Amino acid sequence: MNVTVLLFDDFETLDVFGPVELFGRRKDSYPIKFVSLNGGLVSNNHGVSTPTLKLADCLNDIELFLIPGGYGTRKEVNNDALIALIRQIASSCQYVLTVCTGTSLLAKTGLLDGKHATTNKIAFKWVMSVGEKVHWNEKARWVKDGKYYTSSGVTAGMDMTLGFLAEREGIEFA
Repeated sequence: MNVTVLLFDDFETLDVFGPVELFGRRKDSYPIKFVSLNGGLVSNNHGVSTPTLKLADCLNDIELFLIPGGYGTRKEVNNDALIALIRQIASSCQYVLTVCTGTSLLAKTGLLDGKHATTNKIAFKWVMSVGEKVHWNEKARWVKDGKYYTSSGVTAGMDMTLGFLAEREGIEFA
């Protein structure tokens, strides 16, 4: 199952590389690629720069879509072109996993309306304001509703990924 990780300026390092480390334990089963709206090098405020493919060029290959959080979500939630592509991908792929405030980007698409979800506890009210029709769980570490997995911040994203892998690969592997 292909794992496609969305990157944008000021993504949260552990939101990305925590789950990537876990999927990477089965790199033959979960090949990973990094994408961004325009492709090219994407950086965050920790000085981590990652080369990415252009998102629109990868639309047919996405099976599992991972959307991290970070301060960049506050800007990207208003990026209509990115939100439209997220909506298109999330509608058609098998699974969508969000970490932290990355849930805001998925909530903005409307695809979480009527579904159960969670997000970062510090930014909870802001993310809720982006998705007012979502059934938000303020206490959960991570939530699964159908093909959508949402998690609180940073290490909760790794817990969610382990939960996903346990469902697919068994608890022993996870």
